[in-house]
Amino acid sequence: MTAGGWSDAAEVLGADLHLELTGAGSRRAVLIRALREAVRSGRLEPGTRLPPYRSLAADLGLARNTVADAYAELVAEGWLTSRQGSGTRVAHGAVAPEPGAGAGIGAGSAWAGVGAGSAWAGVGAGAARAGVPGGLPEAVPYDLVQGKPDPAAFPRAAWLAAARRALTAAPHEAFGIGDPRGRVELRHALAGYLARVRGVRTSPDRIVVCSGAAHALRLLARTVPGPWAVESYGLPFHRGLLAEAGVLTRPVAVDEGGVDVGRLPGGVGAVLLTPAHQFPTGGPLLPDRRASVLDWARETGGLVVEDDYDGEFRYDRRPVGVLQGLAPDRTVLIGSVSKSLSPALRIGWMVLPAPLVDEVVAAKGEREPYSSATEQLTLADFLVSGAYDRHVRRMRRHHRGRRDRLVAVLAERVPRVRVTGVAAGLHAVVELPAGTERAAVGAAARHGVAVEGLGDYRHPEAGGAARADGLVVGYATPPERLYGAALDALCAALREALDA
Repeated sequence: MTAGGWSDAAEVLGADLHLELTGAGSRRAVLIRALREAVRSGRLEPGTRLPPYRSLAADLGLARNTVADAYAELVAEGWLTSRQGSGTRVAHGAVAPEPGAGAGIGAGSAWAGVGAGSAWAGVGAGAARAGVPGGLPEAVPYDLVQGKPDPAAFPRAAWLAAARRALTAAPHEAFGIGDPRGRVELRHALAGYLARVRGVRTSPDRIVVCSGAAHALRLLARTVPGPWAVESYGLPFHRGLLAEAGVLTRPVAVDEGGVDVGRLPGGVGAVLLTPAHQFPTGGPLLPDRRASVLDWARETGGLVVEDDYDGEFRYDRRPVGVLQGLAPDRTVLIGSVSKSLSPALRIGWMVLPAPLVDEVVAAKGEREPYSSATEQLTLADFLVSGAYDRHVRRMRRHHRGRRDRLVAVLAERVPRVRVTGVAAGLHAVVELPAGTERAAVGAAARHGVAVEGLGDYRHPEAGGAARADGLVVGYATPPERLYGAALDALCAALREALDA
């Protein structure tokens, strides 16, 4: 049993599993090597139940026999065990990592000795405040604004069952003031889940629970001084949060391969990226650029802040692992359940380099006024029991169906537009002819559709040519009974704008 009474072995059926299938050899040999490394590094702990070979084969784009043969060989070698009714698990005698190994941060790292008086000291309370731009449109019949899951999809019954289990098992001290880093049960559950699914390398003591991505950015803005480099297209709300804390932002151009790392400006202390699925234009950061931005961080002493806002929802490609797994001592990973479960839960997390943990906790304060301990306990149970994996898989199928309908309807009814950025996430970019974006947003409003223009996400100081005109269309929010009508109204608005 781990601290807090949670089982070491993840009882997860149909679970996701992040594996890096690289190197020479047959597909079977590459898979065997990746599984061995996941066990050897400690990402897969003894007792962890692996996905059924059919599920893993589908996720990785491999033949079922390839995965079945790999499992069988690793069972024969003693890395895995397999029993009827119990599935395939990591053997308890498999190689375990040295204490602290796998995190990539030690006393001798470049971050060692960074303290409150270092260059990472927080921005003072007297920093200039700036207003957060934007605002949600007024209520309209059809909400196609990005970033919001369908509230009706929240798994109420499964969440209630997890809450009952969590509250029954919770120690009395869970209902006191608590640890400002977050409940230990949730931090243990997140460490295991993120290692398995997103390729994260961390330990529970380097995870700080917060109330979402916005809260995480506020805390980092008080801890990591500016200026920060940011993608030239991104959330104005996030830029506003940084500006509010006195952190200046310098835009870096974004193209089809993500941010142009070669154009990172000098003199910045951090760069805020969405490498798994660039927001809002879509697409993962190219492999050579992933390596380059980590080289930049190591050479300059800078920090990569990685917003993993929708990494679990991918449809037409293999999972893209996080940058954090490649350089844990130079990255901060931000995640939340706002898109996978509900923004109403107000639960997020930061995976931090060791020297930053105390500074972020100090910025957070001794009493956490946002994330409820009972909801943290419930989420921990939801993760460990496998309910979260099952929910994500169900929603992945649902969102893919929504996306496919959007693409098909636009191709049939408005063939003059191009839909991009659809391999992952909860939104698409509908590219428009030059000069038609504002007309399309206005026409959408007249047809009862709330939607935003791509230009709304462009950094006000971004130089050079803007990307093509377009709409950022969220397809997750409308209830099923209204989705068809929402697409009809969107098509009508696009035809009106293009024919004007």
